[in-house]
Amino acid sequence: MVAESQPGHIDQIKQTNAGVVYRLIDQLGPVSRIDLSRLAQLAPASITKIVREMLEAHLVQELEIKEGGSRGRPAVGLIVETEAWHYLSLRISRGEIFIALRDLSGKEVVKECLALPLYAETPLLERIIVMVDEFFTRHQQKLERLTSMAITLPGIIDTVNGIVHSMPFYEDVKEMPLGRALAQHTGVPVYIQHDISAWTMAEALFGASRGARDVIQVVIDHNVGSGVITDGRLLHAGSSSLVEIGHTQVDPYGKRCYCGNHGCLETIASVESILELAQRRLGQSMTSTLHGQPLTVDSLCRAALQGDLLARDVISGVGAHVGRILAIMVNLFNPQKILIGSPLNGAEEILFPAVADSIRQQALPAYSRHITVERTQFSNEGTMAGAALVKDAMYSGSLLIRLLQG
Repeated sequence: MVAESQPGHIDQIKQTNAGVVYRLIDQLGPVSRIDLSRLAQLAPASITKIVREMLEAHLVQELEIKEGGSRGRPAVGLIVETEAWHYLSLRISRGEIFIALRDLSGKEVVKECLALPLYAETPLLERIIVMVDEFFTRHQQKLERLTSMAITLPGIIDTVNGIVHSMPFYEDVKEMPLGRALAQHTGVPVYIQHDISAWTMAEALFGASRGARDVIQVVIDHNVGSGVITDGRLLHAGSSSLVEIGHTQVDPYGKRCYCGNHGCLETIASVESILELAQRRLGQSMTSTLHGQPLTVDSLCRAALQGDLLARDVISGVGAHVGRILAIMVNLFNPQKILIGSPLNGAEEILFPAVADSIRQQALPAYSRHITVERTQFSNEGTMAGAALVKDAMYSGSLLIRLLQG
């Protein structure tokens, strides 16, 4: 994609074109300047200028391309240079924080998982800043040029201004200026995104939905939510990008949700809610194989696969609830595929058909007939999803221009 030449938008054009060229080199390298010009639909002179700036900044490097049978001078291709460029990727979860130093290829340099208690006298923001400082101190010998920070977390988030309005589990979080505080503290740009939306971006860039233009990804875990890729881009990428299916009311007389509403899908389909339901129903099913063992998602999935009627009914019930909401989304977005990321994927042969049947019963046949329900390639563990935020910032040119300018 090439920006249109509009007066007053020279800087934006430069940023967009540089991002396009970098993305092509990253995804296709080694790639020649001639091919870059053709694929980016930019003049050779423009390609020469952009590439020269990237070479001078050590963001790309030249590599000889040996062509079989050719006796002439080897062609010169371009590849990205990533090892000396680092960023910090954080994922805040229930009771823990994952911190990793990665290079621009996404490769982990060093990682840690630390306890992050739900309740403490010190505000969560202060605790995070201290943990970041201590991480840098412990690993300063491994740190090269720090480019940025990427943070993924659950909650209601203003991704543009980096404000966390509220979070599940951490009840003291109210209007937390996480992005601004860390940007001022570290001096690098900070990218914040809901962990489900970031995971959706990662699947689109590197995983199960790579190459698909229209995708709905649903996560059924401690939280329930969805990310939507439409025409190749994350829906509402410049604002609160999570599609809050988890906070769609499915039972007006149901359990109170942390968002303040009653009977949200999350109060029925989250892992905790599923296990609570299974525990209650165990008292009515003395023949279930779930008796006499710890009740976990893994044990629930194993029992379901072994034919336990209670376990199968609980999982298929979750699939039906989720599928009912997805049917509405299918009518709105007409996706090519639906991805499901969940520990319940351990019983996907029960969960996925329940989701698909519910969609086909309630969505437009023209939209639902050819939809496939698949598992995500990745899980929402560690800091992998943060890599998608930084990669996207390089491809859009916003971070790339900062690095080119030093």
